[in-house]
Amino acid sequence: MTETFEKIEDIEIRLLLEALYVRYHYDFRNYAMASVKRRLRQAREHLGFPTISALQERVLHDETMLPRLLGYLTVQVSEMFRDPSYFRAIRETVVPHLKTYPSLKIWIAGCSGGEELYSFVILFREEGLEERTIFYATDINQDALRTAEAGVYGLDRLQLFTENHRKSGGKSSLSDYYSTGYNRATFDRSLRERVVFSDHSLVTDAVFGEMHLVSCRNVMIYFDRPLQDRAIGLFKDSLSRKGFLGLGAKESLRFSDHAGAFNEFVREEKIYQRIGK
Repeated sequence: MTETFEKIEDIEIRLLLEALYVRYHYDFRNYAMASVKRRLRQAREHLGFPTISALQERVLHDETMLPRLLGYLTVQVSEMFRDPSYFRAIRETVVPHLKTYPSLKIWIAGCSGGEELYSFVILFREEGLEERTIFYATDINQDALRTAEAGVYGLDRLQLFTENHRKSGGKSSLSDYYSTGYNRATFDRSLRERVVFSDHSLVTDAVFGEMHLVSCRNVMIYFDRPLQDRAIGLFKDSLSRKGFLGLGAKESLRFSDHAGAFNEFVREEKIYQRIGK
């Protein structure tokens, strides 16, 4: 790829991201550019456009193209009880604190296809907390939210889900929570009874309630530093006094302007506790 072509492509990408914001209010302008560039190249090739500009023209004039493009710009790869040590830490160190509250609000930010959400609901059911908890599952991708609300996953994924659940300290069999048929596993409707699914952007939207726990993993690695700080500030302002923030191993508060508002709670799993307001 020539230097001139790359410069032109960079201009096209900036124009497309601006167009997405102005036309549809989806703001990817402060996402990490290397990641955005890679995904847009994939979208252009897979969707059959010769240039990013041609893709932009189609998206601007054809609303049905937007969900397809969002599928490339938003990462929808997850698994139930992903990184089991994270959920074990939640179960063993955070849950004892949460049990002291009469009611709870939990926010799964960037819930993707719902795997992380169902992991938390099952964990809370096993720990006797589900009935006093409202779970908020948010994402900017409407297709992902529909997948999460359906709770249907391929049978080929169940072995990994089951092993992760066991390693996380699961107190029951994962098979207690789903039924199978037509090569799919459908998770029980009761797991969604206390869930609120909502379109919410960490880039443009405001505080999301008074939460006791916010879990947001493998999302901010795609943001640039100012946008990471915005998201962390949003979580800080959304948490109740002594509420918990779980980021997982790949993210950290280390360089954030908001680091002083948190104490490290479980260092290895990047679980933090809000100091107070």
